[in-house]
Amino acid sequence: MGIMGLSHRPTFRKNYLRSAMSAGLVEMTRPKSPTAKNQKYRLSVRGREMVEELG
Repeated sequence: MGIMGLSHRPTFRKNYLRSAMSAGLVEMTRPKSPTAKNQKYRLSVRGREMVEELG
């Protein structure tokens, strides 16, 4: 199980990752290759600001 208690990959991507990306909170490390096997995600500047406000 992941850090946040989310373990089902298909629903995680649909329910959480896409929403966070749409809100500008998460960004791809390789935006020109969204289906690359080594694609990763990171908090955007906006996402880091939100974490600081909440924490």
